[in-house]
Amino acid sequence: MNTERVTQLNTKAKGLDALGIIKLAADEFASKVCFATSLGEEDQAITDMIAKTAPGIEIFTLDTGRLFVETYDLMAKNQKKYSKIKFKIYYPDTKTVEEMVRTKGINLFYESIENRKLCCHVRKVEPLQRALAGMDAWMVGLRREQAETRALLEPVEWDEANKKVKLNPLYNWSLEQVRDYNKKNVVDISPLHAQGFISIGCAPCTRAVKPGEDIRAGRWWWEQPEGKECGLHNNPKWKGN
Repeated sequence: MNTERVTQLNTKAKGLDALGIIKLAADEFASKVCFATSLGEEDQAITDMIAKTAPGIEIFTLDTGRLFVETYDLMAKNQKKYSKIKFKIYYPDTKTVEEMVRTKGINLFYESIENRKLCCHVRKVEPLQRALAGMDAWMVGLRREQAETRALLEPVEWDEANKKVKLNPLYNWSLEQVRDYNKKNVVDISPLHAQGFISIGCAPCTRAVKPGEDIRAGRWWWEQPEGKECGLHNNPKWKGN
């Protein structure tokens, strides 16, 4: 890792707004940076910003095979609306999924945290590694207020697990700012958000958030909040309680 470069980029990014961070990513990494979208409100905002600021940035999503139908519908809308952007969809390895389901069961993730993390690894982490192959940096829609595990988020970080620079254009945005941007710019969002879903992942592992609950309460609701990450965004700065 070039620690000095990450530090320099982080210093630059802290003086920029979200659009500026996206442009910085494009200027610094050109075709070697990509954006990972899960089609949530934050990611839809970033997709729209990329279309306006840096349409050369490749956008990809991970189709786990267990997504909501509304997510697929939104995916199709994006492909038509932002037709100048290169969209890629990555899938888990078929044989690995078949073996996991055969030995652990179709809904193994409810049985234990170990099983849930295994499923996340097979359906998300391994496909992500393929998506990032050949890239020097990637961009995501993480925000500090999303979860305890993300409270120390910086605009530019080093992703040790994938050996890439990681950029968080919305790191200091509130949910209200995200929704205000999408409304003003007529950005398509999932209809699930209006039903109480804030963070949307795989259908079996996501539910609507109840009034007063944490915004990540709908993800893996049977687990403790300090462990609610799938392996895509492990933050080494987070030490837990």
